[in-house]
Amino acid sequence: MSCWMPGCPALSMCRGLAALPITCLERAKDLKTRLGILLHKPELGHRIGTSSKLQLGSRWRDSSREVLEWRESFDQLLKSKSGVNAFHTFLKTEFSEENLDFWLACEDFKKTRSKTKLASKANRIFEEFVQSEAPREVNIDHETREITRKNLSGATSACFNEAQAKTRTLMEKDSYPRFLKSSSYQDMTKQATSRGTSKRSHT
Repeated sequence: MSCWMPGCPALSMCRGLAALPITCLERAKDLKTRLGILLHKPELGHRIGTSSKLQLGSRWRDSSREVLEWRESFDQLLKSKSGVNAFHTFLKTEFSEENLDFWLACEDFKKTRSKTKLASKANRIFEEFVQSEAPREVNIDHETREITRKNLSGATSACFNEAQAKTRTLMEKDSYPRFLKSSSYQDMTKQATSRGTSKRSHT
């Protein structure tokens, strides 16, 4: 594009380019050429695509194995982040997710190092889950509730141990077997098994 009129945008652009050092212009041209070569290399795109598929396949195998491990024991389920999420979703359908939320809150509580935070967290957990008529009261006996109340006076990382153990046992004996029989978990195991079968048939 060329223009002789004063104030023409093309004239201003040309002057601006002319003012740039030659090395800058050469580098810009070189960069453009390299980008063009990369964009027109189909094998590069193929390699990237293959790499992504391999990573995705690996993740699928890991998650499939994990899903099947959940039925081995309640511990295996609780060790898995995905397992905890799936179990929590199931408990919501039974309106008993407070048991798992309390167990998780206790696990987090045990990691607290500051004594001041320990005391304030202990009171918050007790008020939310343990005390009688708590907004998300867990199903524990009166004796365990009272022991936990007394433990608050000198809060340590172990002050919820008994209440947490009772809640865990309740989930393991009651909710966990129902989760394994639930249609949601059955669907997950079918998918995990079919992925394993599909992988074996391709090798």
